[in-house]
Amino acid sequence: MMNIQQYLQDRKKMVEEALFKHLPPPNTYPAVIHEAMHYSLAAGGKRLRPILVLASAEAIGHCDPAAMAPLYCAVEYIHTYSLIHDDLPAMDDDDFRRGKPSCHKAFGEGIAILAGDALLTYAFELLTHLAPPEGVFPEELVVRIIKDISCSIGTTGLIGGQVVDLQSEAVRVDLDTITYIHRHKTGALFKTCILSGARLAGATEKELEHLANYADAFGMAFQIIDDILDIEGDPALLGKPTGSDAKKQKATYPGLMGIEAARAKAEDCISQAVRALESFGEQAEALRQLAVYIGQREI
Repeated sequence: MMNIQQYLQDRKKMVEEALFKHLPPPNTYPAVIHEAMHYSLAAGGKRLRPILVLASAEAIGHCDPAAMAPLYCAVEYIHTYSLIHDDLPAMDDDDFRRGKPSCHKAFGEGIAILAGDALLTYAFELLTHLAPPEGVFPEELVVRIIKDISCSIGTTGLIGGQVVDLQSEAVRVDLDTITYIHRHKTGALFKTCILSGARLAGATEKELEHLANYADAFGMAFQIIDDILDIEGDPALLGKPTGSDAKKQKATYPGLMGIEAARAKAEDCISQAVRALESFGEQAEALRQLAVYIGQREI
């Protein structure tokens, strides 16, 4: 059986080498903005989104990590931008991220906003490198991936989910609203990582359909577990204080239905994700193990 911890460690090392290789050096003028970008990326994290890009390509059977680097680096830049903005006083007002002062605490709010903007903008510049002359993938396919990523992080994706999340603070919401928040604020980027990696690997429409089902269940399970960890996780492992969701009266599964029911829902989503991969062979083992892993994670 695959050792998922070793897989994650190996892939994370490879991803991080590419992340900083593709980013402008921190001393590039004006240095402060590039320092802030590097600072936020260097805070660490699981690098789960880039790893999902690679794992989904492996499931199709055609994974070239070097050729796909612009894609998996871009999605991590986008994820980091969203975290920088998420931590701002106008949003979640978090002083720490992964055990380090948040970008706005280290560099000030203005530079933090610009650092997030810069990472987002640079991500789309880098995505163009998937196509010739820098890359090897057909221009039509690259345009499709850029469109999919744009939709996943815009008002029909991440930003839309963030808006509803903000509007749902301190008000009574139903399960449909919480599900919308989770599927858009968190799940949409996971989904586009999985489908974009598979598209670059030459996935068929049927394979993409199965992977979309996997992605929907995976994203929901991940966010529910995240909400549970905010209640009973170890702050030392998480790198930030727990209890912030309750303090801000956030709309969460545990808050609505209790921890045990939320955990059961997450376990059901993990089972759905694994079942969605039944038509794939051993090449999809990383995706299977990743689904199980998120249910057991402590960070």
